[in-house]
Amino acid sequence: MTFAGDLTFDPTKDTLIGADGKPFKFSAPTGNALPPRGYNPGEETYQAPPKEKGNVTVQVSPTSNRLQLLEPFTKWNGKDMENMPILIKVKGKCTTDHISMAGPWLKFRGHLDNISNNMLIGALNSENEAVNSVKNQFSGEYDTVPGVARDYKAKGQPWIVIGDENYGEGSSREHAALEVRHLGGAAVITKSFARIHETNCKKQ
Repeated sequence: MTFAGDLTFDPTKDTLIGADGKPFKFSAPTGNALPPRGYNPGEETYQAPPKEKGNVTVQVSPTSNRLQLLEPFTKWNGKDMENMPILIKVKGKCTTDHISMAGPWLKFRGHLDNISNNMLIGALNSENEAVNSVKNQFSGEYDTVPGVARDYKAKGQPWIVIGDENYGEGSSREHAALEVRHLGGAAVITKSFARIHETNCKKQ
């Protein structure tokens, strides 16, 4: 119908005029309804787990860009945190897609450090009305949100995010909470949280 530009076009019997001026018909699509050799019953591929699981280790290549073993976050030392810089004061709506974008980033969902490079890159900075552009309080220079967060983390400086209403609305995307914690965030202060995102933040 798209090629014909006509909703009444029937590709099973109607013809079109090609670039050479001659009529032609589309060939009917073909394919196997079922695998020609049948399904693998799984009898020769299944590996039962060992009875003694204490010595089992998961091997992940340290150079993998898609997988990374999670390391425990540093525990709170019990002391108050003071004079923390504001990484970003978000203006307006900030969903989990603003905090941790999907799309091509989802290929890194098994690698926390790589996917953290999308942290808050869609959020609008109230200071300069720009996305993914925040001021580094140490250097005075503007950089990406994750870039400044990584600089603070390297300096051992916890930071905070200021949000607006219903911060974290959207799907239950745990990376949106994991990334903030991973890059050194100590607190997210908002007018109100979306319920699921608030729960995810508390877990981290």
